[in-house]
Amino acid sequence: MLPSAVIGRSVSELDTPSLCIDLDQLEANIAAMAATHRRAEKHWRPHAKCHKSPAIAHQLIAAGARGVTVAKVSEAEVFIQAGIPDVLIANLVVGTAKLDRLAALCRSGHPIATIDHYAQAEALSAACVRWNVRCRIVLEVNIGLDRVGTRPGPDTQELARGVARLPHLDFCGIMGYEGHLLTIADPDEKREKILSAMALLGQNAEALRKAGLSVEIVSASGTGSFQISVDSPHITETQAGGGIFADPFYLERCGVTGLQPALRLLATCVSRPTLERAVLDSGRKSLHPDIHPPAIVGIVGGRSLPDATRPMLSAEHLTLDLGPEAQNLRIGDKVALIPGYCDHTNVLHSWFYGYRKNVVECVWPLTARGCLQ
Repeated sequence: MLPSAVIGRSVSELDTPSLCIDLDQLEANIAAMAATHRRAEKHWRPHAKCHKSPAIAHQLIAAGARGVTVAKVSEAEVFIQAGIPDVLIANLVVGTAKLDRLAALCRSGHPIATIDHYAQAEALSAACVRWNVRCRIVLEVNIGLDRVGTRPGPDTQELARGVARLPHLDFCGIMGYEGHLLTIADPDEKREKILSAMALLGQNAEALRKAGLSVEIVSASGTGSFQISVDSPHITETQAGGGIFADPFYLERCGVTGLQPALRLLATCVSRPTLERAVLDSGRKSLHPDIHPPAIVGIVGGRSLPDATRPMLSAEHLTLDLGPEAQNLRIGDKVALIPGYCDHTNVLHSWFYGYRKNVVECVWPLTARGCLQ
């Protein structure tokens, strides 16, 4: 059966495992995130790693996003080919094959490449010369995550000046990521440290402006921090994307407020070995549990399962411990789960099944799934 053949049917008729989106909740989350950026007068360039879907990206653009953020050239190709020209590749592009593809994209779109070393910029400049195109560039600055990025201060300034002199490259700003601060439990400490990281990014941006460089973009932040970082006067945009699904990781570990989970993974109960145990057909091949465990919603279209606990995943199975209120779960019942962290779960699936009032309304392909190069 073609995925589109389920449109108009009840969610309970979907075969499992199926990755579903509550469209009302998705739209509410998109509206809330867009409103947060508008109030703060910040641009929104949401990361597409959470959805991998041009259909969703177009909804975000319609809500006010200025473009998308991706991690790979192959992802940028998908979104530019889908009619979204403004794409930030928030990762380092290295190697002739990738650089030629990136340069070729500059003929059909308006991508932004990220660098943290002169060798990367020099190679991209050469590719752009070969293709007779220009490419926008941002520098990633290490603001504490200690993963990639230039050292703040003179190193960043020296690299920016060098990049600005290279042919066929247009230096347009800097970015940084405060990912090491997302799960700080104390809200006051978290806010102070995030705003300090944004100030460090801003200090580097101002130094570059004083050196005569154009710094149009100061990009930062993900879903776990955007509600704080938008208050910083030092940044121009955030890359927060996953809030559209509002995973339990963001709500429970990162303290994000005002959003509600929009994703559901449907699974079927396939075994009841004991009264206190049930086995579902959704294991690690359809649900990634390591960043945050899934939440158990209940039987699709029916009762909740408040004391179904301790989801344990193997390759094909999810095992639940059942308390007294959940022990009438039957073989064949379909159970709705909320993935704990969508970025690692969604890439396991080819389709989103969007539903409203328990009726399937749309089927969206995760077109950028598997785009690793």
